[in-house]
Amino acid sequence: MLKIANLSAWYGHSHILQDISLEVKRGEIVTLIGRNGAGKTTTLRSIMGLVPKRQGSVVFDGEEILAEPAHKRFHRGLAYVPEERRIVPGLSVLENLRLGIIGSANRSKENERIDLIAETFPRLKQRLGQEAITMSGGEQQMLAIARAMMAEPQMILLDEPSEGIMPILVDEMFELFRNMKTAGTTIMLVEQNVELALGISDRAYIMDQGEIVYHDTATALLADKAMQERYCAV
Repeated sequence: MLKIANLSAWYGHSHILQDISLEVKRGEIVTLIGRNGAGKTTTLRSIMGLVPKRQGSVVFDGEEILAEPAHKRFHRGLAYVPEERRIVPGLSVLENLRLGIIGSANRSKENERIDLIAETFPRLKQRLGQEAITMSGGEQQMLAIARAMMAEPQMILLDEPSEGIMPILVDEMFELFRNMKTAGTTIMLVEQNVELALGISDRAYIMDQGEIVYHDTATALLADKAMQERYCAV
């Protein structure tokens, strides 16, 4: 589904990603972990086309997309949920959901998708008319994920979905990710909760100082406490 080769990225003169290579197979959950500042968010933003200066190769569903703008990647079926959620103040939960399908080839399915989202996220179903910004942080995170799901993406990039969220909502969220995978959505996950992320993942990569320093199955990394302590400060 996704293959990155020798990808570098810069913010101004700062060389953040340094020739990284990784892949995500169709139907997998792959976790990217590492300390703060390792380059994980920049990797997701580069995949989505949100870092202006980059070079290398990003192949999505068999097509090279490195030079494409973010909206064209969205039309190909790639979705991104940023760490800061980007809920739109002043709009209701329902209106925020509708933003997720504008410009999509699935726009004609808007009502059908809203019904499905409402069943998938019972908390949001109860709050469709509520101003989204007044919800709890966990509920806003669920809304950000639900909004990304509105257009039926083939693959979704999730940046720190559990940050600042109550444990009970985190458990619900990660169960949702398992269900998304079962339904056929491919997921690339950046997450600081290493054990929880590895528990639902197929494979994992570790980043350190803008480079990929480790790759193995999630089960192998879960058992390798020394590697976790070395690169993830667990």
